[in-house]
Amino acid sequence: MDSLNELINAFSSLPAIGKKSATRLAYFILKSDRAIAEKLAHDLLLVKDTIKKCSICGTYTEADVCHICSSINREKVICVVEQSQDVEMIESTGEYMGYFHVLGGVLSPLNGIGPKELKLDRLVDRVKNENIIEVIIATNPTLEGDTTALYISKLMESYGTKVSRIASGMPVGGDMEYIDKQTLSRSLKGRTAL
Repeated sequence: MDSLNELINAFSSLPAIGKKSATRLAYFILKSDRAIAEKLAHDLLLVKDTIKKCSICGTYTEADVCHICSSINREKVICVVEQSQDVEMIESTGEYMGYFHVLGGVLSPLNGIGPKELKLDRLVDRVKNENIIEVIIATNPTLEGDTTALYISKLMESYGTKVSRIASGMPVGGDMEYIDKQTLSRSLKGRTAL
């Protein structure tokens, strides 16, 4: 059953889907109505054909400019994130009313990803041309994310724009017993007054 094995391999090539989950998905498709497979195939192709990157911030959108960048009611702040899904997460909080800039990754010289690949020149242009008062760096708290944040911070020094980094530390509902030393250290350094 080569076609079934091909489908299992296709599913298992997706992030966070192992061989067992891929097998379950493939057998689900096999047992399901043909209409489900056709709808799935149609939706996959539709996403690839209609969604592109915003020409301003780089997040995914169906228009040339996303609804966030086209809004005139936003604060003159740019939140720099690694991926488009980070935009959705931050937007879902309802706490942030500025603009975004999606890097599409982080600095990683060993993987051939430098400032040019992240299009950091576009971020600089936006800060200069859009009267941005603050750049919030929301990269992940990893070695590469921290390096990228530091690099962006240095880039912004000559423009007089305030640069901040999102807080990191203990999660809400977290238990001290299960927190690693680095997270606990960040929590202590990033503490806020009550």
